[in-house]
Amino acid sequence: MKIGVKASRPSGDTRMFAGFEWMLAGRYLRSRRRETFISVIAGFSFLGIMLGVATLIIVMAVMNGFRGELLSKILGINGHLLVQPIGSELDDYDAVAARLENLDGITFTLPFVEGQTLVSGPSGAFGALVRGVREGDLMRQPLVANTVMTGTLDKFDEGTGIAIGTRMAQQLGVSVGDTVTLVSPRGNVTPMGVTPRVKGYPVVAVFEIGMSEYDGTIAFMPLAEAQRYFNQEGIVTGIEVFTEDPDEVGRLKPLVEEGAGRPTYVTDWRTRNVTFFSALEVERNVMFLILMLIVIVAALNIISGMTMLVKDKGRDIAILRTMGATRGAVLRVFVITGASIGVVGTLAGFILGFVVCLNIEPIRQGISWLTRTELFSPELYFLSRLPADMDSGETAAVVIMAMVLSLLATLYPAWRAARLDPVEALRYE
Repeated sequence: MKIGVKASRPSGDTRMFAGFEWMLAGRYLRSRRRETFISVIAGFSFLGIMLGVATLIIVMAVMNGFRGELLSKILGINGHLLVQPIGSELDDYDAVAARLENLDGITFTLPFVEGQTLVSGPSGAFGALVRGVREGDLMRQPLVANTVMTGTLDKFDEGTGIAIGTRMAQQLGVSVGDTVTLVSPRGNVTPMGVTPRVKGYPVVAVFEIGMSEYDGTIAFMPLAEAQRYFNQEGIVTGIEVFTEDPDEVGRLKPLVEEGAGRPTYVTDWRTRNVTFFSALEVERNVMFLILMLIVIVAALNIISGMTMLVKDKGRDIAILRTMGATRGAVLRVFVITGASIGVVGTLAGFILGFVVCLNIEPIRQGISWLTRTELFSPELYFLSRLPADMDSGETAAVVIMAMVLSLLATLYPAWRAARLDPVEALRYE
């Protein structure tokens, strides 16, 4: 009878990702001199991954917050759809507005009169956009009604006062109760021609929307007074239509054109701001690609570091192979070593980016105070505060991408280590 001899199993647990493989990977991550410190190469790779991921998360969150804040401010003041007359003046605006409000998906409509004026006060004069609206319509715009800092909008229609933004009030040097002078080129028609109309209006309210362009250039006036001031008695410039979902304006646009019941020209918010938001989207995509290079460079550092580690541990590889460790075991040891740097660095970068995004405005103010500079000028960036909005899907994609790149960076050095036989490995020493 033929006696079969069972091959002896190497000493220790040789299953995949066994405990000794994790133990060896942990030892390789520490310095040979003192086991309490991370090796220099692993430390630099870790910092590179951490800073790359954190920077990418922070920048993308700021870009998202910047776009979201601008979009909310623009859509909070301007209608999602703008209805303007064609051929004849819009004198039946109440009837048109009532018909449009009965359409599905429309929340409310806002007839308005708009004109350019020169506004002057004790501290200066500059151009401004004056909008005539009704008190009820103005109160239905939370971005204005809920941001009144001083004064009140009560009985707005009954008076002849105006509401202005905080930046306009600062530049003019006025507050609630003071009078500002409006100069309009559309004045009275005389035998000598059209004379500018000059009239003073008391400030009844000061609001702060949070967007410098609106806080510094827009003033609200009662609709009836604006019609008299701009010589548009009984007519309006247009009707702004606010919808339940701003992204549905494409579907609602033909319905509004038909529901108006008269020749009109309808434009949506995307058409009016297409250049601005297209530029933001291009900048956002370019910034993502540029910052992704930081993560890629950090992953390449893992390759160089792991290659040097394989060369340094040639004698250890030879001993492991002699003791019975398989090529797969050696491969997994070095994969764990390199992947640990990438995974821990990615998680640390995520935590750092998350903390910075939560405190982005205090951090900006602190840096501005230390450097004596204004890092986020409202005149240049439109907004009065630095926003940050972390998108969960986008952040998860960044984290997964960084981990995948880190894992891929370890494969080649680990493969080289697994290919070494005991005799060849000794030559690395």
